[in-house]
Amino acid sequence: MQTVLLTGGTGLVGSRLLPRLSAAGFDCRALVRREVDLPAGVTGVRGELSDPATLREAVEGVDAVVHLAALFRTGDEDAIWRANLDGTRHLVDAVKAHAPSARFVMASTGNVYGGDVGHPAREDDPATAKAAYPASKLAAEALLRDSGLTWSILRLPFVYGDGDGHLESMPALASRFGLHPAHSYSVAHHRDVAIAFRLALTGAMDGRVVNITDDAPVTVYEMAQYAGAPIEGSAEPLATPWAGRMDGSLARALGFEPTVPTIHAAAREGML
Repeated sequence: MQTVLLTGGTGLVGSRLLPRLSAAGFDCRALVRREVDLPAGVTGVRGELSDPATLREAVEGVDAVVHLAALFRTGDEDAIWRANLDGTRHLVDAVKAHAPSARFVMASTGNVYGGDVGHPAREDDPATAKAAYPASKLAAEALLRDSGLTWSILRLPFVYGDGDGHLESMPALASRFGLHPAHSYSVAHHRDVAIAFRLALTGAMDGRVVNITDDAPVTVYEMAQYAGAPIEGSAEPLATPWAGRMDGSLARALGFEPTVPTIHAAAREGML
């Protein structure tokens, strides 16, 4: 049984991943800042990524670390960099000092791609995004790749399902950011995100950056419909038609196959 430490275990992805890893037979620890309700069989370990001195207990004896903790939608760019880069640095340093043989699997984002390469982004395409969130994740990726640890990086798309509310946020996001109704995004269901992380924990993705996505992108228009808050369509051309789209070929070659192939299949099965 592998002992796995997970950061960000109470977040959108982590709170769905933890019970799935535990049910799959992993001995799971969750890094928490305070007492919280955790899934059965999961051990909470107090610590803060901002405080390196608190991380030794969390990492000692682990076989792997799944690093999900990140700061995203906030106007405080300094806070984003502290959480996403400095927090990763502190965790990497703790693992190097106290669990150097542990496998380190980090969640990153498809937002690192700028969308100007003329096709769904591949892992070897330039990552040119400048906003604080994707730029800080890119910097954290580079830090991990240079760490000397056994690592893999999973670039996640728009993740949905399990009633997490993410899909329901799309109409508001479309209004806030002026998203074109025809713009499409790569997506993945929580169930398949868990499958990808389980695969990474076997070592199948060691030393690689891997895009995780299901079989079909989804338009903003369709997501708003599934969210129950339809938006108006548009026939205006798209300025950056490939932004938000990722090529999942490498993940498939490494053994990943989504069990929820499309958001339409998820809707039919009542899995939104």
